[in-house]
Amino acid sequence: MPLTGLTIATVGSGVMAEAMIAGLLNGEQVGPDQIVASHPRADRRAELARDYGVRTLESNAAAVECADLVVLAIKPQMLVRVGREVADGLRDGQLVISIMAGATTTALGNALRHRQIVRSMPNTPAQLGKGMTVWYATPEVTDAQRDQARALLGSLGAQLAVDDEKLVGMATAVSGTGPTYVFLVMEALIDAAVHLGFPRHVAHDLVIETLEGSTLFAKQSGLHPAQLRNMVTSPGGTSAAALHELESGRLRTVLSEAVWAAFRRTEELGAQLEQETRRERAPG
Repeated sequence: MPLTGLTIATVGSGVMAEAMIAGLLNGEQVGPDQIVASHPRADRRAELARDYGVRTLESNAAAVECADLVVLAIKPQMLVRVGREVADGLRDGQLVISIMAGATTTALGNALRHRQIVRSMPNTPAQLGKGMTVWYATPEVTDAQRDQARALLGSLGAQLAVDDEKLVGMATAVSGTGPTYVFLVMEALIDAAVHLGFPRHVAHDLVIETLEGSTLFAKQSGLHPAQLRNMVTSPGGTSAAALHELESGRLRTVLSEAVWAAFRRTEELGAQLEQETRRERAPG
């Protein structure tokens, strides 16, 4: 087991870090005594200690100093401040795994003055252990540390390592932001069903079950989505009429433009964080 005997610190222990803690404990990869969670609010620390039996600290620096593996689960705008707090406590051999959107390994390296870093991008279904996480490790990360990252990120669901960091930014726009697109389509279909005359709770169940079933069918069949769509589209039928309207409304183009907009924003955040952390590291 890659995580046997290791102490894991979650810095900024919000929703995603909690999902990771729950996944690790439920999968029995670690025990509660191997996890320390830092958070500035006493009520949040008490909640984590009560629900999971883990050790909690107010100090980010103290959490980092006692850990073998550090999960950086903070907002991007907090990177410079948290970097100031923890950089002196990081040592060679510690692995830092970032789950922050947009934060490049260059920005992380500048802020933390550390190079054994994994940049990852999970998504919200990780809270149920059904997430998709894409991650990139810096060249300084050892094979053993890559195994640790694989085990830890696997606690959130599926995980995929990539050799080009830019792919993590792309994944941010596709899988990371992806639930947003799905939830919007979900909402629109529910509203359309209500417009037809269904009670909202019935419309909700119809749409949720249809989307879940369609996803499972696509996953298990292994067929291209176009093949699946053709299977349910009869000449002159209801699906053909609906598809005509969707194509007329440029659905494909709008979705593509949304993904590109998310990717551009990810790149902007990365560039901004690199600039801020470069200034922080500059002498004087």
